[in-house]
Amino acid sequence: MAPSRRNSRNPAKKEVKRVPVESNNGRKPEGGGPRNSVFTWFMVLALLGVWSSVAVVWFGLVDYDSVIARARQFRGNFSEVLQGKLRAYDADRDGDFDVEDAKVLLDEKKHLTAKREKLEKGLKQKPVSVVQPAEPRQQLDDVPGLTAEDDDVDGSQMLKLESEIQAAVPLPPPSEEEFVPDDSSKHSVLDEHPYEDKLNTIDTKGELVEESQPQETLEESGPYEDQSGSQYIHKPASEPEPHTEPSSEPQSQGEQESAAEPQAEPAASESTGSVSEQPEEKLIDKVKKKKPKLLNKFDKTIKAEIEAADKLRKKGIAEEAVRAFEALVQQYPHSPRCRYGKAQAEDDMAEKKRSNEMLQKAINTYREASELPSATPDLVRASLKRRAERQQFLGRMRGALATLEKLVQIFPEDLSLKNDLGVSYLLLGDNHSARRVYEEVLAVAPDDGFAKVHYGFILKSENKIAESIPYLREGLESGDPGTDDGRFYFHLGDALQRVGDNSVSYTHRHTHTLPPSITVLSVLQAYEWYARGHQRGHFASVWQRSLYNVKGLRAQPWWTPQETGYTDLVKALEKNWRVIRDEALSVMDTSTGLFLPEEENLREKGEWGQFTLWQQGRKAGEACRSVPRTCSLLERYSEATGCKRGQIKFSVMQPGTHVWPHTGPTNCRLRMHLGLVIPKQGCKIRCTNDTRVWEEGKVLIFDDSFEHEVWQDSDSYRLIFIIDVWHPELSQHQRQVLSPI
Repeated sequence: MAPSRRNSRNPAKKEVKRVPVESNNGRKPEGGGPRNSVFTWFMVLALLGVWSSVAVVWFGLVDYDSVIARARQFRGNFSEVLQGKLRAYDADRDGDFDVEDAKVLLDEKKHLTAKREKLEKGLKQKPVSVVQPAEPRQQLDDVPGLTAEDDDVDGSQMLKLESEIQAAVPLPPPSEEEFVPDDSSKHSVLDEHPYEDKLNTIDTKGELVEESQPQETLEESGPYEDQSGSQYIHKPASEPEPHTEPSSEPQSQGEQESAAEPQAEPAASESTGSVSEQPEEKLIDKVKKKKPKLLNKFDKTIKAEIEAADKLRKKGIAEEAVRAFEALVQQYPHSPRCRYGKAQAEDDMAEKKRSNEMLQKAINTYREASELPSATPDLVRASLKRRAERQQFLGRMRGALATLEKLVQIFPEDLSLKNDLGVSYLLLGDNHSARRVYEEVLAVAPDDGFAKVHYGFILKSENKIAESIPYLREGLESGDPGTDDGRFYFHLGDALQRVGDNSVSYTHRHTHTLPPSITVLSVLQAYEWYARGHQRGHFASVWQRSLYNVKGLRAQPWWTPQETGYTDLVKALEKNWRVIRDEALSVMDTSTGLFLPEEENLREKGEWGQFTLWQQGRKAGEACRSVPRTCSLLERYSEATGCKRGQIKFSVMQPGTHVWPHTGPTNCRLRMHLGLVIPKQGCKIRCTNDTRVWEEGKVLIFDDSFEHEVWQDSDSYRLIFIIDVWHPELSQHQRQVLSPI
């Protein structure tokens, strides 16, 4: 038999059984033979994950921005939901629930727990007085060291007092922060005018500014050169809010306020105790008014429809609100409330669309609502008062006056309407009629603060300085709505400065440390009121009291040509000063009376004439024809000729002239004085506590928004050339959009 094939080579060799080999991790591979380990597979998967991530990022397979946005949206929604649930525990009424609310709630819980334990234990304690001791009279921060005992100061004490005043009323430190110009690529303030389709028909006092660019403490401007004048300038809000009337639903007594009444302004933070401090309850009582009743019997039956339309208006959907109220007026033509709502919706739409035409429709609709026979007295009052406000906004002062006169006829007992009527007369320059109105108010309500400050303003404009002081002071001390106004602080301080002029000797009047022309008492009083005006935010400082300001501009009384950056203009003026002087003298020699007397009530005595070449950035062509070389020289410098908040003029002052301490209206300009004919002695100018003299052919530069004063005590006339230039830190965009002064 043949041997088997398996053992053909080595029949004697036995078949050896193979032993399975263990893997590196100590495990035996299944099924025998070498297999990939778990670690190897883990590494493969890890590498696949890394390369997948790289591919996702490289090829942009996932929009991570949208994922993150959704996550943030979810977090925001969740936060809103949570805050909505926790708002019931909003103890400090700031609109949300936070740590402070928790502290308040915990404190209340502790208080209640302690009170309960005290009651349980039957503890009895003596009653504790809640009357706080009167605080000592705090001295004026800006004038430390000056007290009421200094009313009578003899010559031996004068020098000490002068040094105290110089240290007490320091100049504000120059601002080191760089001014960031506004981006000229943004829409200008003129582009943001609410009624730009008919811009020429709107008075500049009715300008709406949505964005505070440039930022001014007051948005309106006046046609006067200095704030010491007698003209009353309307002070509207920079951006009137949409007019809303209270809900028709019943409210608690604490929530009932009149929509037509102005809100009380916060009480002044006093620096001394001379101003009477009013209890908080008294201030609250002044603003609590009975809720106006705008619905008659019929309107109450359609209250749901009125509220549905009014809800659209309050949500800012002006177009739909107008359509809704128009439908209601068509359906219920005799409904005063529907027509009043239509007027409000048109008013809001006029602001949104910036349309004069729509605003005029609103004005007419307000009148229609007030004339419906079934209109409630409160609706008549609200309609006509809002109509007068919108007429004033458009600069239609006579129409507003007629509306207010009608209101006073309908509601003769309402003193607030008479006060508004007095303001309307002042805006028209009819001080005599305004005075009559405020005398009627004060005869009935002698403590009416609003009437007092305005009556005091009228007396001061009539140069009855001493008589105006008690009315201005008591009106400001009253804290009544409408009295916390920078103009009244300004005029009260100015009046206090003027009343004591004659009681100061010549030597003391010409000292550099004590502001001249004021007594020690008027320093204590005038600068105290200036300091309060500063604390209330009306003035940039005690010295810088302009009311039409752009925030952030460098503030210092005296400037050098290098600091202004207008060195070319200064060099040109000083190089050609003789040419300018000769042309000015040629005008003075004429008998045409081109030099007009100063009419801003700034002089205590003497003669002061001015010959204007540019006013509010506009060239006086006839005047420039008299001095052609001077005007040709200036036309090269737009910082002067384009300054809409300044003037370019010759100024001649005769011997024996004194100009009261005063400030200019705005911080947007600097003033250059080029000496042309200067007497050797007797001519001085003080700006803050630094007094200087002019030199022929030299330029002085100062910021006239700071307090300054002038004396001319020489034996011949003084002639200078005044050039106002833009503040160097104003951007080109700001110079274009600022309103003229």
